[in-house]
Amino acid sequence: MDSKLVIIPTYNEKENIERIIRAVFALEGEYHILIIDDGSPDGTAAIVKELQKSFADRLFLIERSGKQGLGTAYLTGFRWSLEKGYDYTFEMDADFSHDPGDLPRLWAACKEGADLSIGSRYCDGVSVVNWPIGRIMMSYFASVYVRKMLGIHIYDCTAGFKCYSRKVLETIDLDAVEMRGYGFQIEMKYTAYKLGFTIREVPVIFVNRKEGTSKMSSGIFGEAFWGVIKLRFRKFRPRS
Repeated sequence: MDSKLVIIPTYNEKENIERIIRAVFALEGEYHILIIDDGSPDGTAAIVKELQKSFADRLFLIERSGKQGLGTAYLTGFRWSLEKGYDYTFEMDADFSHDPGDLPRLWAACKEGADLSIGSRYCDGVSVVNWPIGRIMMSYFASVYVRKMLGIHIYDCTAGFKCYSRKVLETIDLDAVEMRGYGFQIEMKYTAYKLGFTIREVPVIFVNRKEGTSKMSSGIFGEAFWGVIKLRFRKFRPRS
């Protein structure tokens, strides 16, 4: 049986964390979860530790001091996943904007031949619920900008709901990844594309969080804008 790890970065997600963990573990097929918590002052990590008593062999926790960025959290998780030997590694948010029920669909896309599958909000129209129209437009046209600038045929370039096959994470030089905010999502997709991996978008419905507070900021978009320009002129080599 394929081993599957779901990485969930957290910062102040006490309203959601137990529900999202239980929702993933309720799925058919064995999924493991790695929570990477950046010192949440609301006690998110304490909730995870309590749940580990019931899911000791499936639920894991890495605690970090302070907010170190989404990208660094995932890079930490990728290295941990490779070290532990997982076949497939997922990225997912803690706030139910990504439906845990879509995890098997992302995994199936990889089993059917994709090296990287993306839970896409824009490959089948616009599938976003409860976002202000301004935020939808910003997100949608950010992906258009990335697609045109980099010449990459991905409709949702900023998506953070993904499944990587092991060989993708083994091949990408994780130490060379530069962007640390949401631009990280663009950089990882583009790197996989430049290294010749097969990428498939799977249509999903993205639902804005109901509990907790969004971590988005204006600085995220600035990093992504300038980072994309730098990506266009970078040379990509597999990890040696």
